[in-house]
Amino acid sequence: MDYVDGFVLPVPKKKLAAYKKMSLLGKKVWLEHGALEYVECVADDVKPGKWTSFPQSVLLKRGEVVVFSWIRYKSRKSRDAVNKKAMADPRLAAFMDPKKMPFDGKRMYFGGFKVFVDT
Repeated sequence: MDYVDGFVLPVPKKKLAAYKKMSLLGKKVWLEHGALEYVECVADDVKPGKWTSFPQSVLLKRGEVVVFSWIRYKSRKSRDAVNKKAMADPRLAAFMDPKKMPFDGKRMYFGGFKVFVDT
């Protein structure tokens, strides 16, 4: 059964180019290590809600934008193996320091999901 890691995070608009650079490298690394799909999306139509919303979920600040991302795998077992390889990949070392990340990792949320409806 396919498995997906999903992410929602705030990115300062002035750091969006740096985030995209990091994402393009991440895409290359995850796909090389066995991920099936790697997608990064920048908010275009995500207004604050009355009770909940994407902006509220990440405590969006002025000058930031929400990024919604997912990585698809063959299974949870595959996800675990791919993530282990990707996180050990030396090409990503520069982005592992929280002070050098182009976003606030403390306001990112993420999780793993079993796919149960698909195209």
